[in-house]
Amino acid sequence: MDKERKASQQYGSLEKTQTVKEATEKPTEDVVSMADSTITIEDIEGELCRIERIRDILVRRESELRYMMDDIQLCKEITRLKQELQKLVSVPDKDKSKEDREREEELLQQINKLVETRDFLVDDVEFERLREREEDREMAAFLQAKFPKALAAKGALQGQKVASKSQTTAPFITKTGLTLLKDCCGFTCSVM
Repeated sequence: MDKERKASQQYGSLEKTQTVKEATEKPTEDVVSMADSTITIEDIEGELCRIERIRDILVRRESELRYMMDDIQLCKEITRLKQELQKLVSVPDKDKSKEDREREEELLQQINKLVETRDFLVDDVEFERLREREEDREMAAFLQAKFPKALAAKGALQGQKVASKSQTTAPFITKTGLTLLKDCCGFTCSVM
């Protein structure tokens, strides 16, 4: 019975183990890439750059939305404080108590602090816009250096698209975060 036993056919057994020489003698045709056979390294790099660019755009948009939310909250709080202050100011001075006068002063200080905070917020939005513009220039220069042929062909196609877009009746204009902030609670806003 013992002689009838066959050698172990398990994974890792000595009979199944190939020597390094045998393993390297395989033809390279057996190596299969995950990539489509028609795609090139340049295509993959270009796609990675496009994905990175989309990610950057989404991060920027998230930042703009956060700035807008902060601005809206500041404007609401300023409006609330101004309404409370207006109620106190409408009371004649002779009828005001010491607490009313102190509350007026406190409200003025709070409003002033919130307006300053909002001013810093608007300054930050402008700084971010300028930084993003510089990043865009650097990215365009990098892409031009890295993919000159692809961008030249794309530029020719975009030139054709621009010509066809110029024939449309109304241009499409997007607002930046700074413009939206000014529209929401800008120089003409009652809060300011």
